[in-house]
Amino acid sequence: MHIHVNGRNIEITDAIKAYVKEKIGKVATRYDQIQAIDVVLSVIKNPAAEGKHIAEVICKTNAGTITLEEAAESMYASVDLLADKLARQITKLKDKNISSDKSSIRTGFQEEVSDDNVEDVKAIED
Repeated sequence: MHIHVNGRNIEITDAIKAYVKEKIGKVATRYDQIQAIDVVLSVIKNPAAEGKHIAEVICKTNAGTITLEEAAESMYASVDLLADKLARQITKLKDKNISSDKSSIRTGFQEEVSDDNVEDVKAIED
């Protein structure tokens, strides 16, 4: 899995890059179907704008793509918020994929059990 950090209107320092890779890397270990994660950090230069530091992530998985964006007053805060949001989305995707596999197995099993019960009831009535 590859984490790529890019910047718009900001020079990405080694400290920011290491912080992003640490936070997003922890999230990436939760799901093994992640192929690549692209993080884009940007700064709005307008002094009147709130939430000037924006962090975006594009997470490519086997099931699809997750795209998220967060804004805050500092870059570190926006990365923290983004990591939390990405963790929730990946957990949701993982649970969805796991539950869809199990539901088909359980449905098939329940149909077999119900057919056997009907035959037992008919045998007892005769």
